[in-house]
Amino acid sequence: MEKILIIGATGSTGKRVIEILKSSQSFEPVAMIRKKEQQEMFDDMEVQWVMGDLEQEVDQAFKGVDKVIFAAGSGGETGEDKTIAVDQEGAMKVIDAAKKANVKKFVMLSAMGADDPSQHEKLKVYLEAKHKADEHLKNSGIPFTILRPGALTDDLGLAKVKLAEKLNETGEISRDDVAFLLVMSLADPLVKNKVIEALEGKESIKTAIIEASR
Repeated sequence: MEKILIIGATGSTGKRVIEILKSSQSFEPVAMIRKKEQQEMFDDMEVQWVMGDLEQEVDQAFKGVDKVIFAAGSGGETGEDKTIAVDQEGAMKVIDAAKKANVKKFVMLSAMGADDPSQHEKLKVYLEAKHKADEHLKNSGIPFTILRPGALTDDLGLAKVKLAEKLNETGEISRDDVAFLLVMSLADPLVKNKVIEALEGKESIKTAIIEASR
């Protein structure tokens, strides 16, 4: 079983990722937590956890880890300093730690618009942070998948999506479906070293991700 470190495990998407991994035969989730009081949640779920703070030292969290899903974010309500500290510097620090630990694949939850932050004035700082983290991952030498979804909703996932390197449209996608896309991207041959935009659509997740891997 491959050990998958989930960064952002306590967030809305991260929790969904852990639930999917728990029911998998191939992967064992390891939740990275920042505070001791968060461990009870994962103990109750019978999920392994490690301590790690994106604004502190993280190398120790990577012991024995095979692959990584980065689903952390500072959230829309925090100031610019926090966005840069978590979404940019924290992500880059984690990528460096993953490289040192010889992680076999790094799956990054990014955001649509991160390829050209200047087009989105309101989200510019957030998208610039995501852009810098994405570029750092691309240049790291670690096999990667960068997933850039549209606006995230808490709607029930329909497992129907639209994927492309560039969709040239905006829209929404459920966190459920994003979590499934992140987990499916862990498979070695799928979407390797690819950047993919995702919206809700008409194609099954499995078909769409296989096609996007070509």
